[in-house]
Amino acid sequence: MKKLLALVLVAGLVGGIGWAKPGFSKADGVIKIGFFSPLTGFAAADGLSALRGAKLAVEEINKNGGLLGKKVVLVNYDDRVKSSEAVAIARKLVTKDKVVAAVSGSYSGPTRAAAPIFQQFKIPMISAYAVHPEITKAGNYIFRNGFLGTVEGKAMGEVALKFLRAKRIALLVIDNDYGRSLAEGVKMRIRQLGGAKIVYEKTYPIGEKDFSPLLTAAKAEKPDLLIATAYYNEAAQIARQVKQMGWNIQILGEEGYDSPKFLELAGDAANGVIITTNLNRDDLSSITQNFIKNFKAKYNEDPDMVGASSYDAVMLLAKAIKKAKSTNPAKIREALQSLQNEVLATGVLYRFTQGREVVKPVQVQIVKNGAFHYYGIIADPDVVTPPW
Repeated sequence: MKKLLALVLVAGLVGGIGWAKPGFSKADGVIKIGFFSPLTGFAAADGLSALRGAKLAVEEINKNGGLLGKKVVLVNYDDRVKSSEAVAIARKLVTKDKVVAAVSGSYSGPTRAAAPIFQQFKIPMISAYAVHPEITKAGNYIFRNGFLGTVEGKAMGEVALKFLRAKRIALLVIDNDYGRSLAEGVKMRIRQLGGAKIVYEKTYPIGEKDFSPLLTAAKAEKPDLLIATAYYNEAAQIARQVKQMGWNIQILGEEGYDSPKFLELAGDAANGVIITTNLNRDDLSSITQNFIKNFKAKYNEDPDMVGASSYDAVMLLAKAIKKAKSTNPAKIREALQSLQNEVLATGVLYRFTQGREVVKPVQVQIVKNGAFHYYGIIADPDVVTPPW
């Protein structure tokens, strides 16, 4: 009996090691939040940053007592930027892992494919930064913390005409949902404001490396601004090749540039590039500065927009769970819909529309000495308010 009692005590101690944190006990259970992002493939740098942001949020939540007295666990998977993977992951998260809510830290394709699964099972999902308009149209359990593509595109048009006073614009568009949504918004705002024209417009395939034919043709039209929608790999190639051809043209990009990888790959050619994005590194808010400091301390790398947006998405779910005082998905959804004027790492979230689109300012950054810095902010309701 003494030996049996000793074994039981040892087993109890070993079983409790993972829970030996103030405020938690094994009996409390856990609150599971699902997460998926691309950890392999061309978008791996973004996917890793998104995952790091989400993990940092969970770590901070648990250090502050968790949620409803329970530890939060992030259940994450690699979607490899594949829609089929995202669908399988969504089903696994809701049927096997039993998450109460989820965050997409992925691009528009996988996010758009996964959204109907979470809607079908009535599990709230927040798209951290994917831009495609069809994502939130999956249903009333699907929210977006990043910008709708046409909203960010309109912000780019605003920067082009009001900040940069452009008159003749060359437009390069990455040929996917992301690029097309942004370009649609750019052209919409140019039409609304007037006084400028697009003198050259071409699409290019994802993964393109040689932009010289497109850039040469664009230069021949004598534009005073080059707007290029791109991810960090293509963006770096565009910036480098513009510099190599000796073309003194202002480049305006968007959140796809917002990555340490763009700065690394573009080198000196990145300096002077202006982007619209979801993170202002020079925001004096303690929440923003603490996020930047903590992210860099933990991962030895400056955070980017996708990391900050994913961090905020998890924090928004935490706020909703606290407000609902429940892990019931329907109550979490209701609480999310009611959030207003929330100060986040990416700025102030004014509200969610009835279409569950975020209303918040668009940040404008410029690269100086190899780092992103404040250039401006766009808060005009005509620009930042989604149409639904």
